[in-house]
Amino acid sequence: MGLSDQLLNSDKKAMVIDDCCKLLEAQISSKSGISGIALKTAFAALKGIKPGYIAYGVEQLLPECFNALDPMWAEGVQQGDPVTHLATNKSRTADAILSVTDTKFKSVKRQIVRGTYEKFRGSAKQHVEEAVPDFAQVINKYA
Repeated sequence: MGLSDQLLNSDKKAMVIDDCCKLLEAQISSKSGISGIALKTAFAALKGIKPGYIAYGVEQLLPECFNALDPMWAEGVQQGDPVTHLATNKSRTADAILSVTDTKFKSVKRQIVRGTYEKFRGSAKQHVEEAVPDFAQVINKYA
């Protein structure tokens, strides 16, 4: 059974999405400096598209992200600690997640969404790597 099957079933899906949204909010609010201000401004603009837009986006991305992480999670389970495995391999984990987002955002029709993604894509890997340990904890909480 893959992560999507485990985490996005009717019993857990809303909680997983909520925890991922909280993680995203916490990661963005922790940023500082000029780039942090720009990131916070862009995130606020995306949130302003319509109520629940961030949760909708997370819901759309999670199944494929979990599918991309399945092999790494399974490796971690075999080693006895999938959370540490993802965190230790945060670059590989980030690459797996970003491969999904890169594909998804190519077909996004809303220019503000696609433009924002393209603007911040260059620094995205660093931000995703920073979030991997907490994201791994969210996965573990429901897996």
